[in-house]
Amino acid sequence: MTKIRVGLVDDHALVRLGLKTLIDDQVDMEVVGEGGSTAAALQMVESTHPQVVLMDIRLPGDSGLEAARQIAVRYPEAKVVMLTSFADEELVIGAIRAGAVGYILKEVGNEEVLRGIRAAAGGGSVLDAATTSRLLARVRETERKADEDAFRDLSDRELEVLYEVSQGKTNAEIATSLNLSEKTARNYVSSILEKLQVANRIELATYAIKHNLAERMKHE
Repeated sequence: MTKIRVGLVDDHALVRLGLKTLIDDQVDMEVVGEGGSTAAALQMVESTHPQVVLMDIRLPGDSGLEAARQIAVRYPEAKVVMLTSFADEELVIGAIRAGAVGYILKEVGNEEVLRGIRAAAGGGSVLDAATTSRLLARVRETERKADEDAFRDLSDRELEVLYEVSQGKTNAEIATSLNLSEKTARNYVSSILEKLQVANRIELATYAIKHNLAERMKHE
């Protein structure tokens, strides 16, 4: 059986020892290198070629995020999983942006750590369930706020006109639907184009769809 090659990066020797003991006791994985800093991590990855790197997010000197970023660029075959005591959404986002494939809390059980290593080695993502739930809620809230901001310069009537444009209607059809003159409908469309800084009706429709205008109109 080919074993999963694991590298450990943590500035606490006792933490590395505990992880090494756990991992080396598995029939399908082995620790091939260790380090306690960003520099040591890069040297270890270069010399031992691990498939998975378990790395503390807080390292002396450069952070674990910087180490993950450099490994992702220089050694993309090594999948970095951040190991930390902090269930912080900002750290999760930072880790993923840095190139890590996952994030495991140190207080989880041994089986969760082993499951995370196997998932990373198999090309999957690794995220603590509770942290993932909070992160998804934050992402949804950010998206909702972005959708609201996308139309903040438009009046209620302009939103109605934009919705009609997104349905593919002509100025004449919009005028009929909203009880306007065709000239007024055309003027509204021109105003919306200018406010949203887009070039034509197709871009207007795309903008409306991208920012979920139809869903918003259902609740107004």
